[in-house]
Amino acid sequence: MDFATILQILDSTLRLAAPLLLACLAGLFSERSGIFDIGLEGKMLASAFFSAAVAAVTGSVWLGLLAGTAASLVLALIHGLASITFRGNQLISGVAINFLASGLTAFIGQSWFGLGGQTPALSGDGRFARLELPFAETLSGVPVIGPVYAELISGHTLLVYIAVLAVPATWWVLFRTRFGLRLRAVGENPAAVDTAGVSVTGQRYWAVMICGLLCGLAGAYLATGMAAGFVRDMTAGKGYIALAALIFSKWRPWYALWACLLFGLLEAIGIRYQNIDVAGIGTIPVQFMQALPYILTVVILAGFVGRAIPPRAGGQPYVKER
Repeated sequence: MDFATILQILDSTLRLAAPLLLACLAGLFSERSGIFDIGLEGKMLASAFFSAAVAAVTGSVWLGLLAGTAASLVLALIHGLASITFRGNQLISGVAINFLASGLTAFIGQSWFGLGGQTPALSGDGRFARLELPFAETLSGVPVIGPVYAELISGHTLLVYIAVLAVPATWWVLFRTRFGLRLRAVGENPAAVDTAGVSVTGQRYWAVMICGLLCGLAGAYLATGMAAGFVRDMTAGKGYIALAALIFSKWRPWYALWACLLFGLLEAIGIRYQNIDVAGIGTIPVQFMQALPYILTVVILAGFVGRAIPPRAGGQPYVKER
């Protein structure tokens, strides 16, 4: 494997890991506050559909981004109402959101466009363009450093850079601000936070809405950055993979970055290398290569879910003592 091939694989890794990373950080905010959210998949799917649909109709990717983010926030609010206000089962609420998003996006897509649940192909201003960083072309001829900067670091869409920058931003918010301290405390001991005069309900709603915002960015990237439109169930389990990465990273932002990059790397390898011939084994089918990220998800959930300790108040509705 030559250097150029390695750069291409790493470039694909970064692009494929971006939606996982945004969704993983979304789940991190929610679960750090004590609200488990299996509905990451559904919020991403709704955002992907509405961002692509509005971008196709208006020709503006920015309006599409706003529409997709708004759709994700609406579902996040529904999850918050069910889990926080009405103290319902958080897991059932998340699963319901996933089913709701899967059915509604297919139904509305067929009603609006008549393309079997898909949206028209996006082009021009309807998609996020790749950004060329300063001096990328000038430095491209410099050995090693030039190709890394020009081909690996430069040339991604805006949402990829936002996903990477969201990691230090999340770390700073959670571990260096009063808001983050209160958010983490709500997920560990909400009664103590309530005694101190901080609204447990308010903190959890903030966390759920931040989760909706980040899922909205992830879904919009899938349809208007990575792809050129929406296809039915295009998230393909990425929300569940993001949850596995969240458990693997033990609810820490920097670990989440490396976990998502690992999943992205496996997906990139599966896309690039298909039907590989291995000495003594034979030909590895393309289906196995494509299943690598999902196999890792099962391995992580089976091997690490018992070792990773979630927030102590996670999944438990808070009832204020009178």
